[in-house]
Amino acid sequence: MLKSKSGKRLDFWFWVKVAVIGVMLIFLIYPFFTLVSRSFFSPKEAGFTLANYIRFFTKKYYYSTLGHSLFVSITTTLTTLLLGVPMAYLMTRYNIFGKKYIHILIIMCLMSPPFIGAYSWILLFGRAGLVTRMFAAIGITLPAIYGKAGIITVFTFKLFPYVYLYTSGAMGSIDSSLEEAAENLGSSKLRRLLTVTLPVILPSIAAGGIMVFMTSLADFGTPMLIGEGYTVLPVLVYNEYMSEIGGNANLASALSVIVVACSLLVLFVQNRVVARKNYVMTSMRPPKVEELHGGKRFAASFVVWFVTFIGFLPQIVVVVTSFIKCDFTGFKNQFSFDSYTTIAKRLSTNIRNTFTFSTIAIVIIVLLGLLISYIIVRQRGVAGQLMDMLIMFPYVIPGAVLGISLIVAFNKPPVILTGTAFIMIIAFVVRKLPYTVRSGSAFLRQMDPSVEEASINLGVSPMKTFFAVTSRLMAPGILSGAILSWITCINELSSSVMLYGGETSTISVAIYTEVVRNSYGTAAALASILTISTVISLLIFLKVSKGKVSVV
Repeated sequence: MLKSKSGKRLDFWFWVKVAVIGVMLIFLIYPFFTLVSRSFFSPKEAGFTLANYIRFFTKKYYYSTLGHSLFVSITTTLTTLLLGVPMAYLMTRYNIFGKKYIHILIIMCLMSPPFIGAYSWILLFGRAGLVTRMFAAIGITLPAIYGKAGIITVFTFKLFPYVYLYTSGAMGSIDSSLEEAAENLGSSKLRRLLTVTLPVILPSIAAGGIMVFMTSLADFGTPMLIGEGYTVLPVLVYNEYMSEIGGNANLASALSVIVVACSLLVLFVQNRVVARKNYVMTSMRPPKVEELHGGKRFAASFVVWFVTFIGFLPQIVVVVTSFIKCDFTGFKNQFSFDSYTTIAKRLSTNIRNTFTFSTIAIVIIVLLGLLISYIIVRQRGVAGQLMDMLIMFPYVIPGAVLGISLIVAFNKPPVILTGTAFIMIIAFVVRKLPYTVRSGSAFLRQMDPSVEEASINLGVSPMKTFFAVTSRLMAPGILSGAILSWITCINELSSSVMLYGGETSTISVAIYTEVVRNSYGTAAALASILTISTVISLLIFLKVSKGKVSVV
């Protein structure tokens, strides 16, 4: 632990801790507990009541949505495991054609704008979709993309990169002596994979699976667009809170608590399972890449390229369709810039808001990320542990739930923030701060504290040492996390759709409303702006991080 004879260090970091924890309590813990308390009240009954929870668990319309959400999330987790684990194995163990480019494309699949997959699948396989009409012309009727099957399909190709990234990282660092020992004992490759490799990397596979489960459980945009009659919990929360006819904010609060409870329960189960299946390796001898030739190499590469292409297809579709002429009857066979002209005239505010809010949020995220990362790593103690726990809490709270929490907490005197740009920025900061904190703290753990100690021993104050020395050394890690935070900020929908007002709507919200209005051309143009912005940001991130991707 660093010390200063003057004692100034204690004063500086003490007040930093107080300020940071205070901000977390005000904008994260207070809104959530306000939401929880509101769930125990009802406009039809006086005082404390369980009426909202009783209503949920006794009426099929409500409790069936929980079953729908769990079915979609569990099935999606299984399908992403079936895709992601083999993809990771092929990519780490064999000489796949264009391996570097496939890796980048898979990351781009994960970082794509919200519900772009659903929107693109509608354009291709909707009732008037391009592929649907092509097959209809030859007398073949394709199954509908709508409903639970469509939701699971979109989620699978959108979220399998989580499993791939976690699993490939673990497979690339496993000690090859374990597998060699199994082979020397007569195990076949398949048996070795099932009995040695997969059990050893189970914690990483489970981490990827839990990310898929929680993301699909919390997703609002995809089920809203293509679910039709198949309602899931986040959509029900939105309908109950935002409905103009018979909406019930107290019931929406209870539904939000149930969503969070499901996420916490699954996270708890995952931690228990992983704790029982944890292995320690030296990783001194990573596995060698096996050289395939001829047809075998082509077959393995084709499988990887095909899955990657399907995952990246939505972003290709939106960019291409954004340049096709469109009217109220649909797309025409004509090249046009009309969609971009329209959004420049009608939706320029949404574009400006997105980048303005995200820029302000990133400045705050970088500053908080620097301070919190340092406290977690260097200032070991109760405050650091508390911050470490609180900073991950937004990962358990779905975006829609966070949005409702902020509305419930700040829609009455003395502090009214609903409908303002400030509440949008708060949501961005709270939701996306973990990326920067995790990246910064991981980088700081690799830094030798002797540089900071030398500065303080030479009489430089702890505060000046932090900003002049430590923060500069942390810059690469913080910048990597900040770029990921930026990408997710400009693509944020779940909380934004709850919080936006007439003058604070963002691109993601505009895409959603344009799709609902069947204005597919303008939606495609807006989505293309997000896609291109995401690709540029991701390329900068890969350059800064030297190709290393860390998923929180």
